[in-house]
Amino acid sequence: MIQFERLLPGPIDRVWTFLTGSKERGTWLAEGELELREGAPFTLYFFHAGLSPVKETIPEKYRKQFEGGCTLDCRVTHVDAPNKLSYLWGGDSEVTFELTPQDDQVLLVLTHRRLDADQMVSVASGWHTHLDILVDRASGRIPKSFWNEHTRWEAAYTARLSSSLST
Repeated sequence: MIQFERLLPGPIDRVWTFLTGSKERGTWLAEGELELREGAPFTLYFFHAGLSPVKETIPEKYRKQFEGGCTLDCRVTHVDAPNKLSYLWGGDSEVTFELTPQDDQVLLVLTHRRLDADQMVSVASGWHTHLDILVDRASGRIPKSFWNEHTRWEAAYTARLSSSLST
């Protein structure tokens, strides 16, 4: 399991739209129409190069899978608007977004459960990068390039997770 927290400018309904609206979610993660009903299937359409106007090169090891974009089939597992949304992430793992108002901001807690050990570095660096882009978008800032940031976080998580597994 991995978990991230981010503080975003509110109100909560605005942040909820960043999670559930295809256009808004597409600015930081992936587009795809989402029916807010438990059991509803949906597809996420990723195009990482479009998340920032900063030009970049996709790392060679990801180029074949991600260069023209990619898709991920998901299924809604829990909806409690505008506080909680969970869905299966392409298979058996599950992502949960929890929103809690804090004055004029909103605390976002993202939890990704049921991950294999070999997925941890890639998933952690991916979510870290996507959430940083979300913070920038929600704050009205131009986000940094996805792949440059992902590469930086991938190195950090590789070091962090390999040292925690060796102790």
